[in-house]
Amino acid sequence: MSYGQYGGGYAPPTGAPPGYGGGGGYGAGGQPGGFAPRRAAGPPPGVDPQLWNWFAAVDSDGSGQISAHELQKALINGDWTPFDLDTVKMLMTIFDVDRSGSIGYNEFAGLWKYVKDWQNVYRHFDRDRSGTIDVRELRDALTQFGYNLSPRLLDLIERKYDIRQGAAGHGPANGITFDRFVRACVAVKQLTESFQRLDADRDGWVQLNYEQFMSTVLTAP
Repeated sequence: MSYGQYGGGYAPPTGAPPGYGGGGGYGAGGQPGGFAPRRAAGPPPGVDPQLWNWFAAVDSDGSGQISAHELQKALINGDWTPFDLDTVKMLMTIFDVDRSGSIGYNEFAGLWKYVKDWQNVYRHFDRDRSGTIDVRELRDALTQFGYNLSPRLLDLIERKYDIRQGAAGHGPANGITFDRFVRACVAVKQLTESFQRLDADRDGWVQLNYEQFMSTVLTAP
């Protein structure tokens, strides 16, 4: 297995302190997923009106801060299913820069752009326009990001993040939904970076103690 930083081709979204535009062929909503349609009004001076409207709509209790549960209610996949709570918590962890447990408008602006960027990535790799990512599309995405994983590891990732695998005869088709695709890619990135920090001589082998192992695993999305 080789690993490295995100390389040439299609780089995944990065950064912190980001909705969705239109797009054909994605589930009932015609989109891979993102923020559910809402309406709000009254932006402060100098603030992007559309983005403020989204923020105010998501901030359902009017506190000026968005909690994980408020964010989850606002985020949907292309098949109109809500975002997985673990993915929402991951997004909160990335964008809650002041570690207050919630996100304000400026933090939300970064999250908004991040989600939009991931939407474009998801569209690019959903080759068959099924609205989900299968194992071949997942392999293509991770390879272009610079991660050449073995078939066994790809199978493990698909099993971990495809919540519908094993459901026969009814419901949406198997595959990784938008929210879980984002989390899978972030997990691979973070675990690879953790391994690289331990692999000082870059030979693909590390020796680590129990605490190092547990710290690496428990900090993964």
